[in-house]
Amino acid sequence: MLMQAQRETASGRLAALREELRRQKLDGFIIPISDEHMSEYVGAYAQRLEWLTAFGGSAGTAVVLTDPAQGKGAAVFIDGRYTLQVRDQVPGELYDYVGVPASSPVKWLHDNAPQGARIGYDAWLHTASFVRQLELALAGKDAHAVAVERNPVDAVWTDQPAMSDAKVAVHSAQYAGEDSAAKRARVADELVAAGEDTAVISALDSVAWLLNIRGSDVANSPLALSFALAHADGTADLFVAKAKQSPELIHHLGNAVRVHDRDAFAGALGALAGKKVRVDPERSVAAITQALEQAGATIVTATDPTVLPKAIKNVVEQAGHRAAQARDGAAIVRFLHWLSVEAPVGGVDELAAAAKLRALREESGALKDISFDTISGAGPNGAVVHYRVTPETNRTLEPGSIYLVDSGGQYLDGTTDITRTVWIDEPHGSNPTAEMRDRFTRVLKGHIALARAVFPEGTSGGQLDVLARQFLWDAGLDYAHGTGHGVGSYLSVHEGPQRIAKPSGGQAGTGQPLYAGMILSNEPGYYKAGAYGIRIENLVLVEERQIEGAEGRFLGFETLTLAPIDRRLITPGLLTQTERSWLDSYHARVAEVLAPQLSGEARDWLLTQCAPIADLAGQ
Repeated sequence: MLMQAQRETASGRLAALREELRRQKLDGFIIPISDEHMSEYVGAYAQRLEWLTAFGGSAGTAVVLTDPAQGKGAAVFIDGRYTLQVRDQVPGELYDYVGVPASSPVKWLHDNAPQGARIGYDAWLHTASFVRQLELALAGKDAHAVAVERNPVDAVWTDQPAMSDAKVAVHSAQYAGEDSAAKRARVADELVAAGEDTAVISALDSVAWLLNIRGSDVANSPLALSFALAHADGTADLFVAKAKQSPELIHHLGNAVRVHDRDAFAGALGALAGKKVRVDPERSVAAITQALEQAGATIVTATDPTVLPKAIKNVVEQAGHRAAQARDGAAIVRFLHWLSVEAPVGGVDELAAAAKLRALREESGALKDISFDTISGAGPNGAVVHYRVTPETNRTLEPGSIYLVDSGGQYLDGTTDITRTVWIDEPHGSNPTAEMRDRFTRVLKGHIALARAVFPEGTSGGQLDVLARQFLWDAGLDYAHGTGHGVGSYLSVHEGPQRIAKPSGGQAGTGQPLYAGMILSNEPGYYKAGAYGIRIENLVLVEERQIEGAEGRFLGFETLTLAPIDRRLITPGLLTQTERSWLDSYHARVAEVLAPQLSGEARDWLLTQCAPIADLAGQ
């Protein structure tokens, strides 16, 4: 529940923004969660939506009208993951809550913008496609989309953080498995084959992969604020703030990569007159396209040439992921054992649990950062799909309830992401309800079905999604998020182009064929609003499958994540023999890999949790 002070802060900031819009002669403004690189997670300086509205999700947009003729004149747009969260964080008396894709900021403005309005947008925070849609929607009302010279939120955000000036780090070939020159040559070959001169590389993880660099400019993601231009001759230009450059970086990049100040990027785009320039429409902002158009360059809209090779991990990256998962899994087991001892007496809350898990990961000495803010959801908070615990929402892990923890680590050799749902026992023992166990087992059956999938090359994630949902659908149930996302190698925890999700609704990546070497999550779930949430998530590696007599090339998944699945929440009678065998085999591998890293009570606890499911027969 929102405190009065939070409501007053949000009201004051909204009023200040509206006054600035009047000063800039704008009738409205669009505020996305975005940065100049179309990043999913943005630096503190770019958290404009959270500053204005207090919404802390990772995806969302607000629209504010300057002088609304009726209604609130402001709305926050969120997808199904944030339906509950937005109500807990954003004052309903100030903003309407609008779901997407049923509606959108463009549709809302078409319906609500005044006749002849000037609606502002920051061209460095939106794609060119969004701007075209906005212009079309406003044209019927004789209204106009106006690219602002200065973001109005920045003008009133008096204590806005500065961009990070942390030095760019070199990512060794020991972990990358391929040097930057070889990667640039691959990109150059693609550009030559397409008859293109240059590709704009604006996504932060793409720049990092191409040049084998990393940074610390974005929380939980080892990325450096930078742009790059990759050329058909195998050279490149890197644009990064001077304060972030170092002799080590210059030496690493060599003579074939020219290094410039970040502020020179817009000017460099203007110098590409007469060139054929590839721009990724999903990963580049409108300001880039507008600068190239003004320069007279020929724009080719196509996918960033680093995206697919980055997603297909080489053998070094695959080995690194396995090592990172084994290290991370040991920390997860120590945490789950600690939880089994401390939580039943009622002394653990969500913040304490998240802090303990991070501390246990740090004990390895290899953790660079967590890969996203830990989702530590007790009881009803676990039903908020992308819940982020705060001091105001912090709950105790009550004995006799379900706890969901979704977390991950960033290591030089890999990025992890794991969700476990556990039963918090009472001091003298207790059992989950029949409904809880039924829902958990249906989620587990879907998880196993996807993990066991064998499919012909060319199959997309969208075609596999139903495998994870089928047992929930049998009971008239579903979940409002994708089943799997790509994962980087010491890069973004959410990586494209691959994705496992319902192919409807225009979800990017659902039609992308899966290739051997891709890493994805397998994370079906179930969420009962106001009661509990369930999700089981492992990372999987797409691998070739040798099938005798196969007519064509077939693929399957190697499960990478290693941690026990809570058997107290399983109804064994709902599992087939094949599913039991998979679970027993998985737990045997968990014990084999993790037990040597553990000792004492934690090791004993692990071995108990990994005992065959047959031991629960009759339940």
